[in-house]
Amino acid sequence: MATREDYYELLGVSRTADARELKKAYRRLALELHPDRNPGNAEAEERFKTVSEAYAVLSDPQKRQLYDRYGHEGLAGGGPGFGDVGDIFSHFQDIFGDIFGGGFGGAGFGRRPANQPARGADIRTELRLTLEEAAFGGERELQLQHPTPCEACKGTGAEGGKLTRCATCGGRGQIARQHGAFVLSSPCPACGGRGSEPAAPCATCSGSGQERADRTLKVNIPAGVDSGQSLRLQGKGQAGRLGGPAGDLYVTLRVEPHERFHRDGHDLLTELHVSFPQAAVGANVSVPLLDPEEPAETVSVPAGTQPGDTLTVRGKGVPRLDGRGRGDLLCVVQVDVPKELSDKARALIEELAATFE
Repeated sequence: MATREDYYELLGVSRTADARELKKAYRRLALELHPDRNPGNAEAEERFKTVSEAYAVLSDPQKRQLYDRYGHEGLAGGGPGFGDVGDIFSHFQDIFGDIFGGGFGGAGFGRRPANQPARGADIRTELRLTLEEAAFGGERELQLQHPTPCEACKGTGAEGGKLTRCATCGGRGQIARQHGAFVLSSPCPACGGRGSEPAAPCATCSGSGQERADRTLKVNIPAGVDSGQSLRLQGKGQAGRLGGPAGDLYVTLRVEPHERFHRDGHDLLTELHVSFPQAAVGANVSVPLLDPEEPAETVSVPAGTQPGDTLTVRGKGVPRLDGRGRGDLLCVVQVDVPKELSDKARALIEELAATFE
């Protein structure tokens, strides 16, 4: 869904709003524009979609950074793209569960009956990367262990998939309660919101409807990612039930420390060790780079260089996620003082020291 409206203005927050302020603003607007409060109001439903799109972008640190820098064009089609209201409820289950207690006005956005197709759950996991992998990207294998719908009963939890209508909620899956001008609903405690119950529990999964899945997945790491960022792999989460679509896989990245280089945004910092004579009279010193396939860089150390001075090698830092070049390599000079001296070296240094008196 394309929109040219400013996301911050849509939510009514400042551009410095933190995650708590964003969530509070979205909850308020979601309650106001919810389809159950505006039945048949196409304008309210469309507005509901646009504010949900805004929150989906601004609540994601990576997408928010791109949006803040380049606006809508920076997302390059990477927005949430909600197709309908049902997509929104699936995407923000935690928020709508908090607001409406699992349902609102009986519009059918709660849990689906156990004999109907249902979207699989999203899966979240972590992947640890070396600094080289984070900087230059690549392909990694990810080992996953998670529940998946039982093949024997297709996720229903019933032997042979045979279900009976829940007597408590009459198959609706929700128990309605009058609250002022609104009718609030919550999942049926008897069937857990499914609307039906197994005639007999599945022998394979003991009626849970799930079994453990072990699988290996290849993940493409974009060049320039950093610790704390997440990759969303659409359709790679838990399998759907009864033919429903699979959920998504969210991979949070953690970058391990490097023995030589330290990352600062898109720049890399490293120590450049030189001798006192090199610092005093100048020298050309070889500096290894993060990419092992790149040849070492020759850095010119000016005469009179002091400990702590920084020498910059342009374009040898971390690639930018948007593809616009690389950061720099910053070499912080460390002057090495020998702990042991030969008699000749000591005599020469003492002779040199006398010239400074």
